[in-house]
Amino acid sequence: MAFDHLQDALTILSNDNLRRRRTILQDDYDGVIKVDCQHYLNFSSNDYLGHRQHQDILQSYVEGLSRYGAGAGASPLVTGHSQCHQALEDHVADSLNREAVLLFSSGFAANQAICQALMYDGDTIVSDKLMHASFIDAAIHSPAQLLRFKHNDIEHANQQLTKASGNTLCVSEGVFSMDGDKGELAALQTSSAQHNAWFMLDDAHGFGVLGETGMGSVEAANLSQDQCQIVMGTFGKAIGTGGAFVAGSQVLIDYLINKAKHYIYSTAFSAAQAKATLTSIELVKNGGARHKLHDNIQYFKTLAKARDLPILESDSAIQPYLIGDPAKALAASECLKQLGLWVNAIRSPTVPKGSDRLRITLSALHQEKDIDALVDGLTMMRTKIG
Repeated sequence: MAFDHLQDALTILSNDNLRRRRTILQDDYDGVIKVDCQHYLNFSSNDYLGHRQHQDILQSYVEGLSRYGAGAGASPLVTGHSQCHQALEDHVADSLNREAVLLFSSGFAANQAICQALMYDGDTIVSDKLMHASFIDAAIHSPAQLLRFKHNDIEHANQQLTKASGNTLCVSEGVFSMDGDKGELAALQTSSAQHNAWFMLDDAHGFGVLGETGMGSVEAANLSQDQCQIVMGTFGKAIGTGGAFVAGSQVLIDYLINKAKHYIYSTAFSAAQAKATLTSIELVKNGGARHKLHDNIQYFKTLAKARDLPILESDSAIQPYLIGDPAKALAASECLKQLGLWVNAIRSPTVPKGSDRLRITLSALHQEKDIDALVDGLTMMRTKIG
């Protein structure tokens, strides 16, 4: 019969300890989740600043819902682009010192739009090997050739740029989603300029966290629009709402408005969400939650080092505990759950084979006693699992 291979594929994934399953949350508040009537300290959320339930942000949602309704009702080029959307675009553009910004429903859609709208046959994309799957998928399915360089290896990036032809886009991330380390932005920007290439930054995990006012990696690295021609960021992580944006020149944004199918043929996210997102970004700039997050990161790193835990080198909220085997990673995650700690196991193909891990994410919501419990739990798990 047709599609008989589906069950076979699922069986293989289960046998290899690589099958994905969803978790149903019964409750989620203040850094604690409820699953199957049990409560857990949540160390697997990308809500780095705890903004998802901030009262000012929720109030902005309410005001937006009251005036504009639950959904946008149309694509942005029909009647789905409200003054709330425009205010958000203007604010992000001004905050990043870019000429213009375009909103997207997700970071996945934004990356797809960039690669498929900008790149043509004969062009080249040169990207870090550990770029997010949304970008790699987009690059593979674009007309351009894709050349990948070893993670944060500038010499190899230069070699790949030398091989490039046509319009060339060099791409890295501000903070890498699985390793938690930062891209070599200054060096890559210099290499891009030397090879007459545009430099693009995917700042999904840096926007809202890094920089003097929290505006991300381009602010932290002081990269101008002429140096970093494309910035992609998301609102579903540190900002705590949803959606994404692309920032750059007015010409770039006007071109995407006319050529990016993922923008043209997709219903806009709601005006209420746009209003709440703008409120969240304004709160980010106040700095209180960012300072708490960075204090928590340093506190965790200090404790983890004292216990000699195998945490990868990272100064971000993403603190990976390397295990190297999918079955052991699942067992480690389950062991922590028994201690009231929710830490997801990350396995291939999300990370390379042999680098299976626990992906610990810290938040401004965590208290020192929560982090104490996490480190104690990791120590006990290591003794039990080996």
